[in-house]
Amino acid sequence: MIPATRYSAPMIQPRPSPLSQAAMFLACALASVGNYYVYDSIGPVADLLSRQLGFSDTQIGTLNAIYSLPNIFMVLIGGVLIDRYTARTVMVASTVLCFLGAVLTAASGSFVLMAAGRLLFGLGAETMIVAVTVAFAQWFVGRHFALFFALNISVSRMGSYLADRSPSFASDLYAQGWQPPLWLAAAFGAICCAGGLLFWLVDRREAPRGTLAIAPPPERIDWSNLLRFRAAYWYVVGLCVTFYAVIFAFRSTFSIKYFQQAHGLDLEAASTLNSYVFLAAVFATPAFGFLVDRIGRHALLMLLGSALLPLSFAVLGTGAHALWLSTVLLGISFSLVPAVLWPSVARYVEPQQLGTAYGLMTMLQAAGVMIANLGAGYLNDASGASAGNPAGYSAMLWFFGSVSLAGFVFTMLLRRADAHSAAKPVMTD
Repeated sequence: MIPATRYSAPMIQPRPSPLSQAAMFLACALASVGNYYVYDSIGPVADLLSRQLGFSDTQIGTLNAIYSLPNIFMVLIGGVLIDRYTARTVMVASTVLCFLGAVLTAASGSFVLMAAGRLLFGLGAETMIVAVTVAFAQWFVGRHFALFFALNISVSRMGSYLADRSPSFASDLYAQGWQPPLWLAAAFGAICCAGGLLFWLVDRREAPRGTLAIAPPPERIDWSNLLRFRAAYWYVVGLCVTFYAVIFAFRSTFSIKYFQQAHGLDLEAASTLNSYVFLAAVFATPAFGFLVDRIGRHALLMLLGSALLPLSFAVLGTGAHALWLSTVLLGISFSLVPAVLWPSVARYVEPQQLGTAYGLMTMLQAAGVMIANLGAGYLNDASGASAGNPAGYSAMLWFFGSVSLAGFVFTMLLRRADAHSAAKPVMTD
């Protein structure tokens, strides 16, 4: 018999109650839905901004491009702010910025003020997303973290889906012009802010109890690690930048306007068609994430997913009958690639370099989205793209198709690097 004095029970760390976990998830869900709705609110009103305010496509593209501008820099300091002031404090501050940015965007028809509103919104939005990421790590790491994080991604996509469906459920607002739909987006900004406040209350109550897991290091850039990254990591970064540049610049900015003017769809039909890309991601992304956990094969799955993106643009310009096929292809790609892309980074960098790796990749992604928005808008204006000249959109389609094809090339290089690594003999003593 083991003496009682020598026996020690295993240490079991207490964890938040199910009710507290549910409240935390609800808070982050509200913040994420509001955030993504506000971001995607420009696409449905793009044609109204063009017709009623005389905005060029370059200006419309700028409204989303300028969102990415502060994120190129904020990702460098977002982790530092969270580390110093806590995730809950930064989440409240960033969601307030999101709300104020949405209000400023809706308040005036002045392009300068609307751009300032989008800039303010962008300043808070990505910082909020980093805060949510850290918050999930604090609450759920080692406790079904991947599952809860995948579910939060799905909830975020619901915000994008609702923004695209808004011309249907808020048709009366769109009938009144460009401004009421943006006030609706401001209301979702208020929901985002409410989520941040709810998380502050729940986290402030729970943190002193010692029930939270230990947060990972904040995502900040360590420039000394850059030369240590393997080629495979840079191939993943290349796919990330090209993939999201195409997805967000096309589907979140120009696609609805393109469907209206190049294919004759009305606003409700065009926005509904566009929304299915995000709706598919709501349900399919967790399923693909589960698949990756079960079978691995990261490079192969990214190769398959990235191949569908240029293919979707190849069929898009062939006629109205191809709109659904293109949407299906893009929806599968948008569900599959993100589910594999972000977890795969941990395969190609050292654990102590993960913060630098994710921070750098996010920074370059923001720069790519900004450039793609500006580039596509310029091509449309230079080609005279309009309802009277639908052929003018061809340059934009070629641009997005070429960039997405570059992403496919990066996955081919990654696949080859994986095969080469697997073929190396194992050295033994």
